[in-house]
Amino acid sequence: MRIGEIAALVGVTSRAVRHYHHLGLLPEPERRANGYRVYTVRDAVLLARIRRLSELGLSLDEVRDVLADEAGRELAEVLGELDADLARQEEEIRARRRRLAELMAGTLPPEGPVSPALARLLGAMPETTSPMAAKDRELLTLLDTVGGDEIVYDALLPLTRDPDVLALYERLDDLADAATGDPRVGPLAEALAAVIPVEVLAKLATADGPELEGFGDAFLADFTPAQAEVAQQVMEELAKRMHGEGRG
Repeated sequence: MRIGEIAALVGVTSRAVRHYHHLGLLPEPERRANGYRVYTVRDAVLLARIRRLSELGLSLDEVRDVLADEAGRELAEVLGELDADLARQEEEIRARRRRLAELMAGTLPPEGPVSPALARLLGAMPETTSPMAAKDRELLTLLDTVGGDEIVYDALLPLTRDPDVLALYERLDDLADAATGDPRVGPLAEALAAVIPVEVLAKLATADGPELEGFGDAFLADFTPAQAEVAQQVMEELAKRMHGEGRG
C-alpha cells in the first residue's frame, strides 16, 4: 500500500501519517526503487492503534508511551490518568454551568458576567455619575477576575446603603485637579479608611501572589496626584489597623 491508500484504509489523512513518521510514532517503511513508500498490513494495524488511542483523548506523547517497549508506561496506567483528567474536566464544566445558571437567574450588571456575589454588590450600588464610583466598580470587576472573595463582597454590601459613602466619592472627585499636599487629602484618607470593613482588611493582609504583583503601583498610577496621595494614605492607615496600630 502507498501512503494515500493506508491513510484511507485507517481513516486518517496522508499528512497525519507523515506527521506520525516525523514524531517517531510510526516507523518509516521501506521505499521502492521509484522512491514511493510501501506500507504493510502491520503498518496499518499500528496506524489504526495510534488513531484509536488519539480518539480516546491521549496526547501524542502519551500515545508514544503506550507504544513504547517494556520501558514505556502500561496502557492501563495512561488510561487511568486520562480518566482522572476527564473527571476533573467534568467537575469544572458542572461548576461553570452552575455559575451560568445563577447569572442567568439574576440581572447581569453592565460590567458583564461576574461572580454572583459581586453581581449582588454591584446591583445594590446606588446610581451616581461619580467618576471615582465608576472606577471602584471597574476595580471590583478586575479583582473578581483574579480571585474575588464572597466574604469581602458581602462585607461591602452595607456601604451601598450608607449615604455618606457617596459623599466620600464626591470628595475624591473634587481632588481631580488638586496637587499633592492639598489640605483635604489627610482628612479624606482617614474618613475612607474608617469605613472599610474588617473583612476587607483581612483579605488585604493575605492578598499576594504573582497575579497581584505590581498591582499596587498600577492602581496608584490610575489616579491624579492628589487622589493617588489619598489612596496611598488609606493603604498606610489600613496597614496600621491590621497591625493593631490604628488611631483610638
